[in-house]
Amino acid sequence: MCCVFLATAFQTQYSAELVFPLDANHNHAPGIVELPNGDLLTSWYRGSGERKADDVVVLGSRKKKGESKWSEPFLMVDTPDFPDCNTCMMIDSSNRLWLFWPVIIANTWESCLTNALVSEDYTSDGAPVWKRRDVLFLKPKDFGPSAKIKLEQFLAKANVPLTDKQKEVVALLKSRLDDKLYQRLGWQPRCKPTVLKNGRILLPLYTDTYSISLMAYSDDSGVTWKASEPLIGFGNIQPAVLERADGSLIAYMRENGVTGKIQACESVDRGETWGDVYSTSLPNPGSGVDALRLSSGKWALVYNDTEEGRSSLVVSLSDDEGKSWKWTRSLENQPGGSFHYPAMTQGKDGRIHAVYSYFVPEGKSMKHSEFTEAWLLGSN
Repeated sequence: MCCVFLATAFQTQYSAELVFPLDANHNHAPGIVELPNGDLLTSWYRGSGERKADDVVVLGSRKKKGESKWSEPFLMVDTPDFPDCNTCMMIDSSNRLWLFWPVIIANTWESCLTNALVSEDYTSDGAPVWKRRDVLFLKPKDFGPSAKIKLEQFLAKANVPLTDKQKEVVALLKSRLDDKLYQRLGWQPRCKPTVLKNGRILLPLYTDTYSISLMAYSDDSGVTWKASEPLIGFGNIQPAVLERADGSLIAYMRENGVTGKIQACESVDRGETWGDVYSTSLPNPGSGVDALRLSSGKWALVYNDTEEGRSSLVVSLSDDEGKSWKWTRSLENQPGGSFHYPAMTQGKDGRIHAVYSYFVPEGKSMKHSEFTEAWLLGSN
C-alpha cells in the first residue's frame, strides 16, 4: 500500500508522454502555451527537411484539461512552396493567441522573414481560427561599424591562427555587416516572447547570418514592432529572456561557437540596448535553451547539460535570479537519442510544462513533460 501511495505521489509531481507516435519526417522546434480554459496547445514544424525542403509546414496539437492524451496533429499554417520553421506562441493580455514562425524565402536561413498569426477563436478542436497575419519587417539601426570592432576583438581574444577557409568566412562576414539587406532579413524566432511588467512585448530573435541575436519589441500590443540594438557575440543565438525584480533583463542563449557554455547578455533599458555577451558556467553543446520565471519567483532553465551531443536534457532551478542554479533534475538521458529545442510554460495551477524535440533511432516526435516545483526541488 505504501509503495502504491509513493508511486502515485511521484506521478502527481512528474509525468511525460509523446505528443504523437514516432514519425519518419523531420519534426522539430516546438512552442507551448496554456490556453485560458486550461487546455495545452503545442506547435512544431514537420517536413522532409528544414530550410531546403519546401514541404515543411507548422502543425499543432492540443491536450484538453483533465485528459491524458494529445489530439491528432492538425495543420496550423502552410505557406505554399516555402518552408515554415521554428515556432513559438503566447497568449497576450487580451487573451489573443499569437503564433510566430519564419518563412524561408530562398531556402537559406539568411533569407527568412518572421511572420505572426493572431487568433481570438482557438479553443475548439483542430486549428485556431486565424484573424490576422503579419510580417515583422524590422529595420535595425546600422550596426555594421560597431559589429566589426567587436569582431576584431573577438578574433584577437581567440588568439588562434585562421585557416584560409576561415579567413574567407571572416571576409564574407565583414562584407555582410555592411549590407542593409542582410541586416534586415534573416531574423527568426525560437523562444517565446517575454511580456515585461510595463506591458512591453519582447520577441527574441536571432540570425545565422552573423550568429547574433536581437529583440523585436512592441509597446502597442503587437500592432507595431521595433528592433533593439543587437546582442553581438558571434556565437550567441536563440535567446530566452527573463526580467529581474529590479526591471533589468538577462538573455540566456545557445552557444554557436567554441566555448561550450551557455551565453548571456543583459539590458537595463527594457531590451532596447544590451551589454557585452559573456559565457556562463553552464554547459551547452550548441543547442537551444529556454527559461521561465515561476509564480514563486524562482527561475527555471531547461538545457542540454553537455558540451557535446544532445542525449541529456535537464531543468535547473535558481532562487537568486540566476546567480546560482542549486537544483537540477533530468528530463532525458538516453545514449543515441537527441532531445533538444525545449520550450516551457507554467499553468495557472502551478504545474510546469516542457515540450521538446524527441529524436531516437526509431523516429521523431515531440515529448511533453509535466512537473511541479517540488519535483525540481527533489521533494518526491
